Amino acid sequence: MPKSKPIAAKEPPASPDLSVRAAWLYYIEGLTQEEVAKVMAVSRAKVIRLLAAARDHGIVRIRIDAKGSDQLALERRLADAYGLSEAVVAPAPTDKSAVAAVVGHATGTYLADHVRDGMSLGVGWGVTLSMSLKALGARPFERFSVISLLGGMTHSRAINPSAVARRIADAVGAECFQLTAPVFVASEATRNALWAEPGLHDLLERARRVDLAVVSVGDVSEDSTLFREGLLPRSQLASLIAAGAVGEVLCHFLDADGNVVDHPVSRRVVAVGLEDLRRVPKIVIAAGGRHKVEAIRAVLKATRARVLITDETAAQGLLRG
Repeated sequence: MPKSKPIAAKEPPASPDLSVRAAWLYYIEGLTQEEVAKVMAVSRAKVIRLLAAARDHGIVRIRIDAKGSDQLALERRLADAYGLSEAVVAPAPTDKSAVAAVVGHATGTYLADHVRDGMSLGVGWGVTLSMSLKALGARPFERFSVISLLGGMTHSRAINPSAVARRIADAVGAECFQLTAPVFVASEATRNALWAEPGLHDLLERARRVDLAVVSVGDVSEDSTLFREGLLPRSQLASLIAAGAVGEVLCHFLDADGNVVDHPVSRRVVAVGLEDLRRVPKIVIAAGGRHKVEAIRAVLKATRARVLITDETAAQGLLRG
């Protein structure tokens, strides 16, 4: 019988101390990855993993303050076309699957510059906001609170609204208030009963008083997070499109004019309503990609947001239509 190959031992997770040491040698002292490997007596592959972990855990924050002339021109044109007070346009990624990472990085940088002691921050969910943590980093604030603006998922994922809110709160040393109910419930009556609960009613009042809200945008397709993660069955997709849905914000489906569509799903959402969201002094929309242009336009109309963080491809599409 042929000899079986030995099973390779699984490498234990790297300690934060190793990631810090590798990051210091590479980013501050300017050593190459090969030189870092020699100093630390590890393989170059190990160094690559340590540096990646340093970025993922916020030990290292990469910030690019300069902008290209094309980006600046797009920002000015977007602000003029949509009546924005601020537009942030990130470079288009070489791989369209990296749009969330690019826009998320820009969002984390924006939040790091604009949050202050004593503020309350309302947050949505999704891949883009989850990615923002890498740029937001760990920076504690005093008397700061983070409020999740929608219900959660029954299985744990990094993009879960409760997880996004919790991770942002941990990064800034804040209190975290979560909407402890599923984002979609069985009926309108169930939703109304949940909002009548004292704890959830108190959270809604907190959400109405946030100083800043940051939310992402979903399109209406099989690849959107809601359908990909199974929060809604794909069988609902055709009827939502027939009802005029082109995008969603906080799981509220919107038509091209920014109105909530008349569909049974709209009456089962456990999330802060758009009327309440519009009362927030500053709303930040964070979304990119050519496929989300129509959805972003609808969400800008629905929320009357004055800050948009996006990428070049979406910016160009928004300016064409």
